[in-house]
Amino acid sequence: MSYESNPILDKLPKHLKQFIKPQNYEEYTAINQAVWRYVMRKNVDYLSQVAHKSYVDGLKKTGISIDHIPNMYGMNRILKEIGWAAVAVDGFIPPSAFMEFQAYNVLVIASDIRQLENIEYTPAPDIIHEGAGHAPIIANPEYAEYLRRFGEIGCKAISSAKDYELYNAVRHLSIIKEANGTPQNEIEEAEKHIEHLQQNMGEPSEMALIRNLHWWTVEYGLIGTVDNPKIYGAGLLSSIGESAWCMTDKVKKIPYSIEAARTEFDITKPQPQLFVTPDFAFLSQVLEDFANTMAVRTGGLSGIKKLINSKALGTIELSTGLQISGEFSNVIENDGKPIYIQTTGATALAYREKELVGHSIAHHSEGFGSPIGKLKGINIAIEDMGPRDLKAYKIYEGEQIALEFEGGIKVEGTIITGTRNLMGKIILITFENCTVTHQDKILFRPEWGLYHMAVGQHIVSAYNGPADLHSFDLITHQITESTIKSKKDEKSAQLELFYEQIRHFREGKNTTVSRNKVFQALKKNHPKDWLLSVELYELAKQDNNEEFQQEILNHLEHIKRDNPKVGHLIDDGLQLVDATLVS
Repeated sequence: MSYESNPILDKLPKHLKQFIKPQNYEEYTAINQAVWRYVMRKNVDYLSQVAHKSYVDGLKKTGISIDHIPNMYGMNRILKEIGWAAVAVDGFIPPSAFMEFQAYNVLVIASDIRQLENIEYTPAPDIIHEGAGHAPIIANPEYAEYLRRFGEIGCKAISSAKDYELYNAVRHLSIIKEANGTPQNEIEEAEKHIEHLQQNMGEPSEMALIRNLHWWTVEYGLIGTVDNPKIYGAGLLSSIGESAWCMTDKVKKIPYSIEAARTEFDITKPQPQLFVTPDFAFLSQVLEDFANTMAVRTGGLSGIKKLINSKALGTIELSTGLQISGEFSNVIENDGKPIYIQTTGATALAYREKELVGHSIAHHSEGFGSPIGKLKGINIAIEDMGPRDLKAYKIYEGEQIALEFEGGIKVEGTIITGTRNLMGKIILITFENCTVTHQDKILFRPEWGLYHMAVGQHIVSAYNGPADLHSFDLITHQITESTIKSKKDEKSAQLELFYEQIRHFREGKNTTVSRNKVFQALKKNHPKDWLLSVELYELAKQDNNEEFQQEILNHLEHIKRDNPKVGHLIDDGLQLVDATLVS
């Protein structure tokens, strides 16, 4: 096992464990640690004024340190106290898997950390975003329950085939944007590809809609009133640029409602508007309203059509409780209702999320088809028939029978047996020498073997994934592209060493380091680097070494003139040092 487990992680199904990777804490460089420290000090200073009170409280409860990148093992020991756990993953993982982790009270943390060049914002998920953004807020019980429930509902949302294409494109962009030295034209090409996909998605899938809700709450949510909002979304909590930007009048504030599901977002740009929820409980209310529109609760013809469009493994549940899991390929409809459903390839039947004995993918390796609805000219549905009714209508062992359903599906053959559910209702009837037809089309032939007819008047639910997780081999995740690690040359290795020496000095591990020598070498060999100079200024300020302070300030002014984009970062860092040491 490549990670340290605990009782919460032990409950994860195997198909989720395939996404977990070791954190490899020793791979974080002193520059990575300095980036974490800068962002966290800036955030805590600023966010203590503008974030929901749960944020600062949560930092303490979850053991998130300001000075050190969190170690997943340490986080897990503390998160366990509030009923949660955390795992490391490699960048973006499929949305349904991400949400399913949440349903198990597991926080997914991309263990990479942004480069110094992207210190304000990165489109790639990283440990600042996940560890400093998501983790503290889950210490609030109402919000934690919203997150868990969101995962539970979200992982049942049906995607479209285009959603997965978009996911791969976004993952690719996030990787190359965060990688060192990616040519600008390659980034622009990837952005154009995403833009093209977004403009040609067609009617948004359930997953696309619920992903919007996730974005405008969990990632970019505000709480309170439109006139006086506070931040709780992880994307804002972890972005020192956007957390300040979002509080200005340039960002429109809208009362949160189910309309957020229809509001698209652009991951590559600051958000032009944000939604404000009055409290965390209201988030759950809107989530339930949205869930009421999903096929998992509405079923029907639209539900089966969503599954066909997804071209992925999904499940329908019939009114008898019988669950059919597979890749749905066809539906015959009549009068706005499904009258026959068909899967292609491996299919399994279940009841109450447990596979029926004798109905695994080995038994239904080439697909499954069945009529749905009531028999023609008979008021009572098969599922509502008691043993005497079934015998009266010759739905009985050994009877050769022709059943005609409303809508024209005919099933003709000899009944072998029936399968009942816990309530005594018949959910499956098995025939031999069976022919199934619709008008002139043959849907099943006797030579294909036994025919298992599902019993159910209606499709009451349709959702993503299998009914029984053990029915299918779900260990199929292959990352098409991994996050790119920066290649170290002699110069970058030297800069890392300088950062490490200063870090060790500040922490008392090695107080013999000459800070002045480090500073002179830094100016000469790495004149564009600004963060280490800010850290050296902090140490000079602590020692009341005014001459050294001034020399560092003069150097930082040169950097600001040569690179105005980092000017505000330098000013903020110096201001933070001054404010901290004065207080």
